[in-house]
Amino acid sequence: MDLFSAFAKDLPVSEDVDLIVDVENLKAPLVSRKRLVMLIGVFSAGNNFERRMALRRSWMQYQAVRSGEVAVRFFIGLHKNSQVNFELWREAQAYGDVQIMPFVDYYSLISLKTVAICILGTKILPAKYIMKTDDDAFVRIDEVLSGLKEKPSNGLLHGLISFESSPHRDEDSKWYISEEEWPHASYPPWAHGPGYIISRDIAKFIVQANQDRTLQLFKLEDVAMGIWIEQFKKMSGQEVHYMSDDRFYNAGCESDYILAHYQGPRLVLCLWEKLQKENRAFCCE
Repeated sequence: MDLFSAFAKDLPVSEDVDLIVDVENLKAPLVSRKRLVMLIGVFSAGNNFERRMALRRSWMQYQAVRSGEVAVRFFIGLHKNSQVNFELWREAQAYGDVQIMPFVDYYSLISLKTVAICILGTKILPAKYIMKTDDDAFVRIDEVLSGLKEKPSNGLLHGLISFESSPHRDEDSKWYISEEEWPHASYPPWAHGPGYIISRDIAKFIVQANQDRTLQLFKLEDVAMGIWIEQFKKMSGQEVHYMSDDRFYNAGCESDYILAHYQGPRLVLCLWEKLQKENRAFCCE
C-alpha cells in the first residue's frame, strides 16, 4: 500500500486516500468463463487517469462486469513523456485492466487500437460480441446486453449508424480525408465511434485480414470499421445486419440513453448515482 501511495500521489487526481482504499474493489475481476458474452475496449490516453477512475467507480461496477460475464479493458498508447508512461505501467499493474499499445498515441493511429481490441476479443479473451467505446462515455451495460438478446449473433454492427455520409474535403477539418486516402464520394455504413458493437465473426475477419496484410487501414477509426465490414461482406458473402439505435448518443446525453458521450468524470459519477437511486436513465446536465 505504501508503494502504491507513492505512485498515486503523482497522478492527476486529488483523491489519493480514496484511491488507495478502492484498489482491491476496483481491480479487474478474474475472467474464468470459456467465452465472454462481451469484451468492451475503451479508448483512453495516458494522462486520462481521472476518467478511467470514474469508469471503474461507475458503470464498470455493473454485476455483468464484476461477475466476469463482460470484460472491460482500456487501450492506451504510449505518451511522449516517460514519467506518464511509468505511471501508466504502475496503473496497469494495480488494476489489471490496461492494455498498453506499442506506439505513441496519435489520432491517425487509433484504428490500430480497434484491431487490438478485435485481437483481444477473439484470441485472448474470446467473446461473443466486441464493443468499442471512449473514456468519456457512460455505457448502460445492462441495456446493451438486454438488447443483444434480440439481435443476430453473426454479421452484426450495432450502434448509432450513419448510412449516408461523405468524406470531409476541407483541409482545416479534423476529419479531413484526401482523394488519395478515399477516392469515393461516400462511405459505407458505419457506426459512430463513442460506442458500437460487432459480432465475433466480423472481429475474426478483421484479425485475419490484418495478419494477411489485406486490411484497408484508415485513420478515422469508426469509418474504418464500416470499411472493414464492407470488406467482410464482399470476401465472405455473408449478410451484415446494420442495427441502428438513436439511444447511442454521440454528442451528449438524453433521457433513456444507452450510451452518453462527452461525460467528464463528475458527470459519469453523477449518472451512476442517478441510476442507483432512481433506477432510470436521467441525465445530469
